[in-house]
Amino acid sequence: MGKALKERKDVDQALTWDLSSIYKSEEQFNEAVKKARELTSEIEKSFKGRLNAPSIINDCLNKLKETMQIINLTSTYAHLAVAVDQTNTENQARNMRLSNIVSEMESRLSFVRSEIIEADEKVIDQAIQQSKENRHYLEDIRRIKKHALHPEVERVLSALTGTLDSPYIIYNRAKLADMDFGTFKADGKEYPLSFVLFENEWEYENDTKIRRAAFEAFSEKLREYQHTIAATYQTQVQLEKTLAGLRGFESVIDSLLFEQKVDRELYNRQIDLIMEKLAPHMRKYAKLLQKIHGIEEMTFADLKLAVDPDYEPKISVEESKKYIRGALSVLGEDYIETLNRAYDERWIDFVQNKGKSTGAFCSSPYGSHPFILISWTDRMREVFVLSHELGHAGHFSLCQKEQNIFDTRPSMYFIESPSTMNEMLMANYLMKNNDDLRFKRWVLSSIISRTYYHNFVTHLLEAAYQREVYRIIDEGGSVQAAKLNQIKREVLEKFWGDAVKINEGAELTWMRQPHYYMGLYPYTYSAGLTIATEVSKRILKEGQPAINDWREVLKAGGTKTPVELAKMAGVDITTDKPLSDTIEHIGNIIDQIIELTEQLGS
Repeated sequence: MGKALKERKDVDQALTWDLSSIYKSEEQFNEAVKKARELTSEIEKSFKGRLNAPSIINDCLNKLKETMQIINLTSTYAHLAVAVDQTNTENQARNMRLSNIVSEMESRLSFVRSEIIEADEKVIDQAIQQSKENRHYLEDIRRIKKHALHPEVERVLSALTGTLDSPYIIYNRAKLADMDFGTFKADGKEYPLSFVLFENEWEYENDTKIRRAAFEAFSEKLREYQHTIAATYQTQVQLEKTLAGLRGFESVIDSLLFEQKVDRELYNRQIDLIMEKLAPHMRKYAKLLQKIHGIEEMTFADLKLAVDPDYEPKISVEESKKYIRGALSVLGEDYIETLNRAYDERWIDFVQNKGKSTGAFCSSPYGSHPFILISWTDRMREVFVLSHELGHAGHFSLCQKEQNIFDTRPSMYFIESPSTMNEMLMANYLMKNNDDLRFKRWVLSSIISRTYYHNFVTHLLEAAYQREVYRIIDEGGSVQAAKLNQIKREVLEKFWGDAVKINEGAELTWMRQPHYYMGLYPYTYSAGLTIATEVSKRILKEGQPAINDWREVLKAGGTKTPVELAKMAGVDITTDKPLSDTIEHIGNIIDQIIELTEQLGS
């Protein structure tokens, strides 16, 4: 631990992703961009001002699908090159250049949506009847009809896409390129510090002095940037409020939920029920950690501690294959093929290097294959992270075979179900294949500390904080650093109660996550995991029939609403039951960990 990060050029290339599977050369990339621009001109020339008949509408949409695919591939290629090294100015320049070109193309293509919106209802209905491929796209257009703006306004907004995305870009640049964390000292010894080192290493450090010193140094650096990041975030939420008002929504929350195709009841339930019912279980878990580690006062900086820090098995990238294939092979032959290709064809970027994005994500461009970013630390917990991202990869590999580019992406509410489902399958597999009590306790505590903590605590507390921010914005207020710190601290104190001291620096946690720049994303993690928990219990109980249902859900992509998708998998999310059952399930796991700890005697 504690090694300084390498430059991107010095890492092992075999453990990086291979973007040449999208474009083999810069020349090929430029050709694709040129082709997209030509198709844009063609669509504009052939269809602008003429989208008033069903057959013409469908001809136009068929051409649009082809253009969208190229835009999607070129954008992914440019973005992924930046994601692994935010310090590479060449890649940044290419990404920015493309962003401007894409904004221009989207602006020129905005007439398609606007003209169809303005078309007669009967014409849209006939176009839907004539094309199964374009049906959902047209149904969505009919749905947003009452929130659409004048075509010229829509064109201007499309032209400004790159500029409107600026808050997210500025946030990332500050976090990954400008913030230099240097080193920190603990007991007279110096250690290197960075965003990725803190979140992947020091937060889990067993030595209390080192862990807390790292937390203090990390928080100090964040604090230096709090006013800049707060202003960036204020710009983001104010922008969302303005757009919501222009489109006739009473609240930012309503406008963001409209896109997710869920109502306020589902959104509020997720936050309120977890804040109230899960908190007692997690406090019990915090007290267990305090007891195991002999900590006098449990603080926010101690919450990522492992139940059995001396035990976590070491695991190489090569060794992970056995577990990944073993746990996820239940999902079918084609799913196994996806897993094998992910390793063999370098879909995954495993290395750690300067300027690389923190955390992990999966990008699945239509017409290529998924790409996964992860920073491998040789710890067994990484198999859960990789299972999670392969859940996204497997999901989009299946649905892209079945659906066209318009129909692959489900609502954000559902997006984290396939990923968290894979974490459940990994846990079930590990529990089944090893009877050692210490190993079982490690698996169960990994489910709590990683899967549920990440999705039901970290992201859920973000969601509670975010809801409060939007409430202020909806009432015409604004948020500065001091206010954001106050809101975050109050949310943390409410959830953890007397069990955990919310120490200085914890209130700056709002500066760590990029999710606030992605609409109402944070709460969807717990929503997705609620569905996944219930389905994984079904798979354990019923076997193949439940797996078959789940595969059909994955293939459905964006053709169903979240409520419909969950129903296909046998879960009714219109009631409290799935969430209440999941919270009870988390409580049972924590009780099992406490019981195993007593049995193991230390």
